[in-house]
Amino acid sequence: MKAIRRFTVRPVLPEPLRPLSDLARNLRWSWHAGTRDLFRSVDPGRWVAAGGDPMRLLGSVPTERLTELAGDRDFLDRLAAVADDLDAYMTGERWYQRQSGRLPAAVAYFSPEFGITAALPQYSGGLGILAGDHLKAASDLGAPLIGVGLLYRHGYFRQSLSRDGWQQEHYPVLDPHELPLDQLKEADGAPAQITLALPGDRSLRARVWVAQVGRIPLLLLDSDIEENDLIERGVTDRLYGGGSEHRLLQEMLLGIGGVRAVRAYCRLTGHAAPEVFHTNEGHAGFLGLERMAELRAEGLDFDAALEAVRAGTVFTTHTPVPAGIDRFDRELVARHFGPHAELPDLEVDRILRLGMETYPGGEPNLFNMAVMGLRLAQRANGVSLLHGQVSREMFAGLWPGFDPEEVPITSVTNGVHAPTWVAPEVYRLGARQIGTQRAEEALSIGDSDRWDSVADIPDQDIWDLRRSLRELLVLEVRERLRASWRQRGAGTAELGWIDGVLDPDVLTIGFARRVPSYKRLTLMLRDRDRLMDLLLHPDRPVQIVVAGKAHPADDGGKRLIQELVRFADDPRVRHRIVFLPDYGMAMAQKLYPGCDIWLNNPLRPLEACGTSGMKAALNGGLNLSVLDGWWDEWFQPDFGWAIPTADGAGTDPDRRDDIEAAALYDLLEQRVTRAFYERGRSGLPDRWIEMVRRTLGLLGPKVLAGRMVREYVDRLYTPAAHAHRAMTADAARELAEWKAAVRGAWHGVTVDHVETSVASATAELGSTLALRVRVGLGRLRPEDVEVQAVAGRVDEEDRITEAAAVPLKPVGAPGAAGEWVYEGPLSLDRTGPFGYTVRVLPSHRLLASGAELGLVAVPPEDVAEAAGLLMR
Repeated sequence: MKAIRRFTVRPVLPEPLRPLSDLARNLRWSWHAGTRDLFRSVDPGRWVAAGGDPMRLLGSVPTERLTELAGDRDFLDRLAAVADDLDAYMTGERWYQRQSGRLPAAVAYFSPEFGITAALPQYSGGLGILAGDHLKAASDLGAPLIGVGLLYRHGYFRQSLSRDGWQQEHYPVLDPHELPLDQLKEADGAPAQITLALPGDRSLRARVWVAQVGRIPLLLLDSDIEENDLIERGVTDRLYGGGSEHRLLQEMLLGIGGVRAVRAYCRLTGHAAPEVFHTNEGHAGFLGLERMAELRAEGLDFDAALEAVRAGTVFTTHTPVPAGIDRFDRELVARHFGPHAELPDLEVDRILRLGMETYPGGEPNLFNMAVMGLRLAQRANGVSLLHGQVSREMFAGLWPGFDPEEVPITSVTNGVHAPTWVAPEVYRLGARQIGTQRAEEALSIGDSDRWDSVADIPDQDIWDLRRSLRELLVLEVRERLRASWRQRGAGTAELGWIDGVLDPDVLTIGFARRVPSYKRLTLMLRDRDRLMDLLLHPDRPVQIVVAGKAHPADDGGKRLIQELVRFADDPRVRHRIVFLPDYGMAMAQKLYPGCDIWLNNPLRPLEACGTSGMKAALNGGLNLSVLDGWWDEWFQPDFGWAIPTADGAGTDPDRRDDIEAAALYDLLEQRVTRAFYERGRSGLPDRWIEMVRRTLGLLGPKVLAGRMVREYVDRLYTPAAHAHRAMTADAARELAEWKAAVRGAWHGVTVDHVETSVASATAELGSTLALRVRVGLGRLRPEDVEVQAVAGRVDEEDRITEAAAVPLKPVGAPGAAGEWVYEGPLSLDRTGPFGYTVRVLPSHRLLASGAELGLVAVPPEDVAEAAGLLMR
């Protein structure tokens, strides 16, 4: 029989055990070993059955056991110690509080998904895990973030396989009352509610749930409430589900509703109001419009409000391909804004202009969320050095006249939260070497001095650790594989072979991630005979563990999974290669530590960062990867291997896959397996152990989310907070008026004449040129512009590379025609082909970049030719 109504019955804890509830409701337990050990000791069997979720555990423990624990003095002493530790963590001074200067009072961090723990399944892949690690690292550092997202009642999806290996999706319903969440409530106890206006006099309402992530509150908006009609209740049904209008409503609720939720949270709790708003990918871009509407209500016009919002906004792009960005039909967006819908005080045509692809190659009838995000943010970044470069090229059309390298998009390379992803066995080895306190600081803050101690760990200890982690993975794989085959319809009598799957003494390769085509799940199958030889080699075998989900609408990705599953089902190799369904955080935390090699073979440069290899590295796993994302930035032969790429413009996709697969097989056959199986005088694989040691000691401090968040604070959050404080209402009006004037007068800005003190085509290193430039400024004044000499090496087509800009100074009064003369020195600081040009840029004290307006004036061809080219 099926229940007609469902209740969540909460346990009543005896008074001495009340701190257990507080510990369970703060998600710090998900990365704090001491808290997890305490909950495990409540009832080890039920802890395993609850999947390591304290809330589920407490809901299943019998009253008799709770009564017993309430009288157990040893347990109560441990409980008090863990509770005191959490209190000290929540209130004590941390890295952020020890910094000098006026750091942001608070930062609001918006993301469509957050991967905090498997007990709160609100993530699909890398973007959500990154967002979760960002919050955890901010908590460890004491940075005052407020996370903002949506609460999806079905999460993403659970994955299983049919008998023939086809991915099947399941959407279990999540009850917020069973999750580690609390409702945000008004002073009178009523649930706080956020309301958005919809076309046709309808409304979208949402309640706000709060997950406490260490020191960081995470606000999750939930539209599945009785006050909504059926359609509106379903807005927060699934992560990345539904059609265009459904996604638009999700993103309006996240951005607009999210700002309103932050305001309500700060009003009700006394939390400092954010000075900086950080949007993690374009999904939350509408937050800028809500903040503009707030300022319109305070008397600013559209342009001044735009400048004020831009000053305190940071935008992070995570995709290297236009297809990965949400884009909506212009008319759909227009229908949801304006007098009869949301944000009636903002002109609809001005809203649309913020997101339209009004640049060469753009689709002028599409509203692009990333384009809006960039136009609403004064500071933007990609998530690795290579991705920053790709992003500057992809969005260069927004800054016409500038070379891609000058597009104002920087990069902060992602990191991972080590306390979440480092296996307990690895942590214990480190703590034994340098002490618990120093080990915790090494993982959370990242200090290379502490990581240097890896050099002192004996080889035998490192090898024993790697072997034990591999053995734990083998046991985990067998258990999960048996459960998967039962779901596929196999009987117990058919599954005896699973007891022989994988071997704890065989080189183990891991490959786990989402399954879009560019990640090339099946590249390893390109030459199946060669792969079989690797798997079954009599002396140097390898074994492979594969996991990953395809998007429910991506049949191409599902076919890739089916192809790999069918290969792994072959009785000849099924003891050496497995596919594990339902990849998620719980599986990942066992998979990363147990793999000797982490394989990554995307199409370069389509991997923005790719943090899974970082998690493997923190556990002593070596990376075998295409030079893409973070690996392109930090690869050294000490750490692993780089798969050569065949990414020339003339290489067709099939040929490219053949070449790169062959390179992968070559590396495995000739270098990777030999390093693992060859033994030195001590009987240990000396070369392999040294690579593990260098991976931990040299890569470890780099790949930390603590390093990443510190970079955000120093390079983006703090400058944005300073810009926000400087952008008073009067300053915003001044800047908006100035920009309008400059745009209106820019057609009159010209470079009329350039001359130099050297007439020949050669000059000596270290000499200095005197430049003299005549420019016309039209209606503008010298203080409105900066005249620069831009110099550097030149290529065969006289394009300047490695450019450096030198400002020139005005001399004398304007000429009769209103022209100005600028002069300055140009130092010849490098040998070889060298060239320069001159340009004029807008200049204002409140601009973050000279490229901000996308305006530049350069010499016409006849003036450039007359100026000559140096050292050619």
